[in-house]
Amino acid sequence: MSTPPAEVRTDPDGATTAVWRREYPDPVEDIWAAITESERLGRWIGTWTGEPRVGGTVTFTMTGEVDAGGEVDEPTEVRILACEPPRHLAIEFPATEDQSWYLDLTVEPRATGAVLVFAQRLVEGQSSEDVDAGWRWYLDRLGATLAGTPMPDWSAYAPEPTG
Repeated sequence: MSTPPAEVRTDPDGATTAVWRREYPDPVEDIWAAITESERLGRWIGTWTGEPRVGGTVTFTMTGEVDAGGEVDEPTEVRILACEPPRHLAIEFPATEDQSWYLDLTVEPRATGAVLVFAQRLVEGQSSEDVDAGWRWYLDRLGATLAGTPMPDWSAYAPEPTG
């Protein structure tokens, strides 16, 4: 099952945010653990070290790219903007020297599990198409780790080359 493409919204301050919603049969606490505990996070995207606290930073190493033919990224300092277990996490992830990605993850309970609402505020010059395939792939990797099924193949998500 593939995550649907992002919905795009314009925030009250005029910024554009891409939003993905994914339903899981798992309880809120299990989804929360999979997006916040380093060992569980490492199964689908990367690991972190440090002392997590709101306003503080952790060192995050993205490892999932290896499964797409890439390399393990250099560790980067990620700032925790909000953390309200087991429902809400917001982080600032440096994208370039002068721009950051703002990621907001909310876990909502449902009668038959939980919904993860994953949002990324787009930086200037970036479109939802720029990030959609990667986040759909990562969210499907999260789903595969929760379900104990094989990881999705990046080639099913990779944008067609242009030119």
